[in-house]
Amino acid sequence: MAKKKKVSPNYMESIPVRSDARPWRIGEDGMVEVDMENKGFYHFLAQKFFNKPRISHISLDKYGSEVWQNIDGKNNISDIVNIMLKKFPKEKDRMLDRVVTYMATLQRNGFITVKGAK
Repeated sequence: MAKKKKVSPNYMESIPVRSDARPWRIGEDGMVEVDMENKGFYHFLAQKFFNKPRISHISLDKYGSEVWQNIDGKNNISDIVNIMLKKFPKEKDRMLDRVVTYMATLQRNGFITVKGAK
């Protein structure tokens, strides 16, 4: 049996906000694609010598796309979990962990910031 995360009620009232530094779009397939500029010395070397792109286009899956579109600066994390539960009812047992883990990943990588409750 998978271990469930304990999530602070204060965290659930936090409001995620997308970074303005991450342009994004919805593709023809309905999935979100987020742009990430590759900066720094090692990225510069990779771009110069290995023809790596300056901008990476990150395609989100159906869960990530739904979460991303609901990060609007108004919905708190609890709201987003509830939206996801309605959209993907078969994932009920895993949705809280899925959303909280995804939010942490987005925040750690600078795609979002999280501000206090509404």
